[in-house]
Amino acid sequence: MVVGSGGREHALAWKIRESPRVEEVYAAPGNGGTKAVAHNLPISAHDISSLLTAAQEYKVDLTVVGPEGPLVLGMVNAFREKGRSIFGPTREGTLIESSKAFCKMLLSKYAIPQARGTIFTDFTDAARFIQETKPPLVIKADGLAGGKGVMIASSSDEALIYVSGLMQEGKLGDAGKKVIIEECLEGREVSLLAFSDGHDILPMVPACDYKRAYNQDQGPNTGGMGSYSPPRFFDDAEAHRATEDILRPVVRAMNREGREFRGVLYAGLMVTSDGPKVLEFNARFGDPETQVILPRLKNDLIDIMLATVQGRLDNVTPEWDSDACVGVVMASGGYPQSYTPGLPITGLNRLDEDIMVFQGGTVEREGRLLTNGGRVLTVVGRGKDVAEARERVYSNVNRLQFEGCRYRQDIGLMS
Repeated sequence: MVVGSGGREHALAWKIRESPRVEEVYAAPGNGGTKAVAHNLPISAHDISSLLTAAQEYKVDLTVVGPEGPLVLGMVNAFREKGRSIFGPTREGTLIESSKAFCKMLLSKYAIPQARGTIFTDFTDAARFIQETKPPLVIKADGLAGGKGVMIASSSDEALIYVSGLMQEGKLGDAGKKVIIEECLEGREVSLLAFSDGHDILPMVPACDYKRAYNQDQGPNTGGMGSYSPPRFFDDAEAHRATEDILRPVVRAMNREGREFRGVLYAGLMVTSDGPKVLEFNARFGDPETQVILPRLKNDLIDIMLATVQGRLDNVTPEWDSDACVGVVMASGGYPQSYTPGLPITGLNRLDEDIMVFQGGTVEREGRLLTNGGRVLTVVGRGKDVAEARERVYSNVNRLQFEGCRYRQDIGLMS
C-alpha cells in the first residue's frame, strides 16, 4: 500500500508494480494516474487509524509512506506497534525534517558540513543579528511549512520584514516561532537520497530539482517544478565524498541521539568550493526527484525496501541505468497561489511511447481525467544524456493540455 496522492506516489506505485513478487498494489488515496497500476482507496494520507484498518483488511504485506505529514504524525510508530511492516522513519527519526532547529543542532554537534548560522527564539535577538550581518541571508522557519518556510533575503530590510512576519505576526503559525538564520552558500544545489536501515546506507543516483515557479529561477518557491538526473557537475567522486562526510555520519548521529533512521534520507546539498554542505534534510523520497530517479533503478524496489525495513541493506547492491532522465512539472495556472481545479486534461494518447507521465494533482471522474491540484503532471523523458532526455521530454510536453497549464522551459538546460 502506497500512502499519498502525488507524482512521487504514482512513481512509487509504478515501480513497485514492476516487481514479480507483488500481487496487488493499493494507493491511499492515490490519484487519476495510480488507478492504472493500483487499487485506489478513498482514505486520507493523514488518517492513520483508517490506513491501519485497510492494511489489516487487505492483508497488506508492506506499506510505503510517501509524504512527510503521516510520518510526522507517527504513522510508522502506529503500524509497528500493531506488527505491520512499513517503510519509513518513526516520528522520532522524522524530526530531522520536521524541525530545522533540531537538524541545525545535530549537524553542529557532530561537525557535519553546513552553512554557518544561528537559531533564534526571540525577535529582538534575530533583528540585531540581521542588522549586524552582511546579506544575503537564508531564513528558515523551524517547522514544516509546505515549501513556504525558506527565504533568501538580499537585504537587511527584506530579512527583517520576513522574520517579523514569522515571529511577530505568526504567518506560518507554530512553524515560524523559532527561526534559523544562515549565511547564503555559493555553489550549485544537488539532491542526494539514500536508503538507510538505521546502520547501513545505500546512496541513490543524484538529481537536481527546480524550486522556483518561473524560468531562470524567478518567482516564488514551489514544491518543485522539475528535475533531472544525473548532474554532470556532481560526479561519482563528489557523491562518494558527500556519502562519507554527510549521509553516513548523519545516520550514525541519529543513532547516538536515540533516533534510529530507517527509510529514505534526503540530503539537499550545496556543492561549494569547500565541498558539499547541507542545506536541508528530508525524511522521505523527494518530489519531483523520485520521478527521475526510480526510472533509472534496475533493481526490484521491493527487494531494497524490505532489506531497509529488516535491517539488512548490507546484502543489497543497487544497479543504475546509465541513461539520463529529465522531468518537467506541468502546473495549474496560479500555482503556488490559488488555482482552479476540475479542468479536463487532454493529450495523453498523443505522446511518444518512451515518455513517462507521473500524475500528481489529478482525479478521474466519469471517465475523464481532471486537474485536482497545483502540480498536475510530471512528464519524464529518457536519453543517453541530459540533453537528449531534455529534447525528448520537451517535444512531448506541448502535446498535453489543460486550461491555464504552465511549466518551466529550462529544466536540465544547465546540467
